[in-house]
Amino acid sequence: MTDTSAAPVFQIQRVYLKEASLEQPNSPNILLQQEQPALDIQLGVAAEPLAEGVYEVTVTCTVTTKIKDKTLYLVEAKQAGIFEVRNLPQEQLGPILGIACPQIIYPYLRGNVADLIQRGGFPPVHLAEINFQGMYDQQLPREGEAAAAPAPTVQ
Repeated sequence: MTDTSAAPVFQIQRVYLKEASLEQPNSPNILLQQEQPALDIQLGVAAEPLAEGVYEVTVTCTVTTKIKDKTLYLVEAKQAGIFEVRNLPQEQLGPILGIACPQIIYPYLRGNVADLIQRGGFPPVHLAEINFQGMYDQQLPREGEAAAAPAPTVQ
């Protein structure tokens, strides 16, 4: 008889919009401006354990649009997913949570951000595709530097 309890498990339990906000702090006066606004987009990924083998992964996006030094609008959104990940080697867990899970969540975030901006009365901003592998690889050296730092000596 084969032991299936050790088979790798990767399942999506739920994908949901955890948080979203739209601010237009300088409306309505700024809406009369004819200048092209400057756009700044920031993304972040986080993962945390919820239970044994169950993780919440979030992708956070902040879109800030300004004309000169005044904010036209600010959108903050956090899309999350709950994933069951079991029976994987420890070295595979990081890439699953930092690359595979965000790739699943991101299309939902893109749609929600575009919809929120459009509902605010602006042309939708379509977030570009993201290379989560590249983002993950950029974070590894920083985490490695912290791990490579000498441990305090206890005497």
